[in-house]
Amino acid sequence: MEKIERYIYAVTKRLPESQRQDVADELHSLIQDMLEENTQGGAVTDEAVNQVLLQLGHPRTLAQEYRGGKKYLIGPELYDLYMFVLKIALISVVALFTAVFIFQVILNPVHILDYFIDYIVSFFTTSIPVVIGWTTVGFALVEYFSQGQLEKVDLNKGWHPSNLPAIPDSNKQIKRSESVVSIVFYVLIIVFLSFSSEYFGVWTFHEGELSGVVPFINEASYSSFLLLALIILAFGIVKECLKYIYERWTKSLLTYTTVLNLISIAFVLFVMTTMEIWNPNFMQELVQQGIVNEGSNGYETVRLIWEQFTFWIFVLLLIGLVWEIISGVIKTFQGKNKL
Repeated sequence: MEKIERYIYAVTKRLPESQRQDVADELHSLIQDMLEENTQGGAVTDEAVNQVLLQLGHPRTLAQEYRGGKKYLIGPELYDLYMFVLKIALISVVALFTAVFIFQVILNPVHILDYFIDYIVSFFTTSIPVVIGWTTVGFALVEYFSQGQLEKVDLNKGWHPSNLPAIPDSNKQIKRSESVVSIVFYVLIIVFLSFSSEYFGVWTFHEGELSGVVPFINEASYSSFLLLALIILAFGIVKECLKYIYERWTKSLLTYTTVLNLISIAFVLFVMTTMEIWNPNFMQELVQQGIVNEGSNGYETVRLIWEQFTFWIFVLLLIGLVWEIISGVIKTFQGKNKL
């Protein structure tokens, strides 16, 4: 019966991937034996199924028994995703820093020793701790806030099989691969913003060597901007973790996403209206570096592109946050989609 499958799914989704099939097979046999015993070989009714499932107990409690404990920072529902994302993020960071190191050496091989020392020091003292730290914090927050809230059922008030969540509809599922890619993307952006701001600008060369960078960002306000940016990106990681857990759009997921996106929108609007994050002397510095000549057609073109870029990057970010809410509403309420 569908209710039995829903119950088994509700138990096994909380277990490590390697255990799920064995536990599912065991529960199938156990439930069938209990049904035969309770019905004395008679017809299996919905009430009989309810009684057996009630005897087995809440899916979360039964899953804890299979796990042999329940004290953890990141539970089995998230652990596989956590380890996968952590591995991908670390590999990506190694690749990113190695590419930067190679590029620096190609541009200025004379300082290869300095670049190598910076590479080693930044990698082991900053990049790895940041990747591991932010990834762990994001997953731990999801684990903490999801306890008892990812499902309608309240362990303290009892439960009934009729409250079991449906197995996700394949047509309405959120692809876990998309959540994983998004989380890795957020982690890489955090690393880039934290340690590569000096390369975020227009590079200038002299006699074939990198002589400087005209920064896009206003260094005076960068530290404050970075803090807000990290908060927004952390919210993004939390959202993608929740999507990974839910696997489909529900009212609860929509609520979480809406709240996090509204907070992110507030931060973005605050940055746009009160913080001067873009380099106010960008055009003057381009002129000083001889990249453009003031008053020329090229200068006006670059100025227009710069003004439009600094405006639309925030507008597009706001549109993306709002659209995610709208898309979630559409997917949550289209057809029958019970929590």
